Amino acid sequence: MFKTRKVRPDLLHEGHPRGDKNSPQRTYTSTDVAKIAQVSLRQLQWWDERKVVSPRHEGHKRIYLPEEVIEITVIAELRRKGFSLQKIRRVLRFLQREMGRRLADVFSSDSKLHLLTDGKSIFLEDQQDRIIDLLKNARQPMFLVCVSDQVRRLDEIPKKPNRSEGILAKRARAAV
Repeated sequence: MFKTRKVRPDLLHEGHPRGDKNSPQRTYTSTDVAKIAQVSLRQLQWWDERKVVSPRHEGHKRIYLPEEVIEITVIAELRRKGFSLQKIRRVLRFLQREMGRRLADVFSSDSKLHLLTDGKSIFLEDQQDRIIDLLKNARQPMFLVCVSDQVRRLDEIPKKPNRSEGILAKRARAAV
């Protein structure tokens, strides 16, 4: 029923604001992602089955990388604003194809980054003047998602120690 996926070593360390070659990139469980994106576990499963966002699988567990979590939070925001999954797929394809990178890779500075779309046109802007111009000149309603805020939400979930770290900490406390 479930296909297992290989670890993607190219995404584990390089070119990402949350990890480098010397430290492994943080990963998120389905429960963490559901809390961050404010969606149900079933919704995450459905998106994985439909290949909207496909995380790595370890047995029956889904393991999400930060860029996948950010994509999910943007998808969830657009769904709450009434966008169809078809239009959301178009937004994600645009960002992945035209920009040559994933959504999280676009975020590289402390500036506020916003995704604006009307379902047909898509803009990724970090300059407030440009955002205001786009909104003023739009011929139909534009929807705005602050990507920077989605990235900051990743830090709201405290990192849990892995099992071996927990055992070592417990033994250290017992030794004292």
